[in-house]
Amino acid sequence: MTTEYGARARPVETVQRAIAVLHELAASPVDLGHKEIASRTGINGSTVSRLLSTLVGDELVSRVEATGYFRLGPRLVELGNAALARVDIREQCRPHLEALTEATGETTTLSLPYREGTITVDFVQSRSSVRSVAEVGRPSVAHATATGKVFLAYTDTAAPRVLAPYTDRTITDHRTLEAQIGEIRRRGWAQAVGEREIGLNAIACPVLSSTSLRAIIGIQGPAQRFGPKAMRSAARMLRDHCLAMSQPSSSATSGQG
Repeated sequence: MTTEYGARARPVETVQRAIAVLHELAASPVDLGHKEIASRTGINGSTVSRLLSTLVGDELVSRVEATGYFRLGPRLVELGNAALARVDIREQCRPHLEALTEATGETTTLSLPYREGTITVDFVQSRSSVRSVAEVGRPSVAHATATGKVFLAYTDTAAPRVLAPYTDRTITDHRTLEAQIGEIRRRGWAQAVGEREIGLNAIACPVLSSTSLRAIIGIQGPAQRFGPKAMRSAARMLRDHCLAMSQPSSSATSGQG
């Protein structure tokens, strides 16, 4: 790491450990106890306790009184929203999200590449009383979400070594996943049918620059309404919107729906 003065900066170990704790809490679908956090991060238990105490004090982490376990805190939402306010692509994509939700009646999401996957940075909620609920800051699952599959198809990132099952529909075989990734590249969009959450279906399509993946727009809805026919119909509209946002030199790389 190089500072603005040209000298090589030395990482601060305490900060690195605090970041590791936050990453583990973000990756976990459930609240974690301090011993489990210590085990997952490899950090000494007493050190984890001190880090958690500091993070709770600034509301970066919340302690659940009923269980004594920990989860990410509300202060992170404030910080995240401040960062997202500076992401211009949200402004560019917002009208497309609104148009797609209006046309399909389903929830639309905008995700950006982040680390080894993607993270949701904006969404437009369905107006239906029965709907899927999107969350800003929620990471994708590479092999079990439409957004994650698009990420794998349009980047050089390898799929996880172990394809964990989230439902009985989750792809857990690498050959099956590779075949699906190839199909996504050919037709230009991905789908997930109850693969991360039972009863939730989704499609996703890339927004491309001349050289890389800029963003991913997704549409998700309950399986009883957003079934195969509705997904195929929505996919055509979704591809048109994503092509409109992609740079012309990238548009030709997408296949036909």
